[in-house]
Amino acid sequence: MRVAPVLPRTLAALALAVVPALGTALPATAAAPATTDTVTYTPQERRAALAHWTPARMKEVGGAVDLGPTGPLTKKWTGAPVKTVGRLFFVNQKGDDTYCTATAVKSGNRSVVMAAGHCARLPASPDNTYTDLVFVPGYDRGARPYGVFPVRASVTPRSWAQDGENDIAAFTVDPVGGRTLTGTVGGRPVAFGRPAGGRITAFGYPATRPQRGEELLYCAGPSKAAPHQELSVPCDMSGGASGGPWLADFDPRTGLGTLVSVNSHGDALDHSTAMYGPVLGATARQVHERAERA
Repeated sequence: MRVAPVLPRTLAALALAVVPALGTALPATAAAPATTDTVTYTPQERRAALAHWTPARMKEVGGAVDLGPTGPLTKKWTGAPVKTVGRLFFVNQKGDDTYCTATAVKSGNRSVVMAAGHCARLPASPDNTYTDLVFVPGYDRGARPYGVFPVRASVTPRSWAQDGENDIAAFTVDPVGGRTLTGTVGGRPVAFGRPAGGRITAFGYPATRPQRGEELLYCAGPSKAAPHQELSVPCDMSGGASGGPWLADFDPRTGLGTLVSVNSHGDALDHSTAMYGPVLGATARQVHERAERA
């Protein structure tokens, strides 16, 4: 079992071996070239995902790896509950149980979660999509206070699937107990096109010691513009934190803020001191809008 890594850019862009995907890819429309790729999961597949991710399996997935001690820039979150942030569990292209961090966001269907593209599929490998996806908002040391939401569709940029560019994804989840995701935990607004600058609080569930993915951690600092249409913040979170939100205008008393990017990759495999995330521009907006309709 593995956690989705936060990798240096050069490694995150590697194309790996192709395996058959279990989800069903939606065909592109003939009217215009597709800018996003969508994978849908059948009701049977969603039921199987819920059965697969038992509480014991969720705890095992972080404890099965050792990514070293939690870094000095990463702190345990002890403020107000950040209900919209949780763990996104899935099975990767090798059949391994793994997970990322993800965030419930505002959307027309009240059912959209955003994370990194590499939490949905391998980069530059169109057929390598992941399966058995569920989102657990507010996960904390085994507690699942708001339920487990099965993913019925994942959306990534076509550029991520084909070329490993624009590491962003949106997921559409089913209601639980008759309630939609954001009807249950709320949703963070998304600021598309927001320039670099200002203080950012980045959250994640890295599989480092002693937390091993069981507790929400964070980094905070100023964001800066970076090459390749990315932003950077000072942060040493590692694998498992992938997809975690970058919240601007964050209020620790309420746990509220605005999503401006997500954790994509660090600047080194070991002892990384900076986290990079994609600029949420037109491509990210298209991904979000497609997930609203899934």
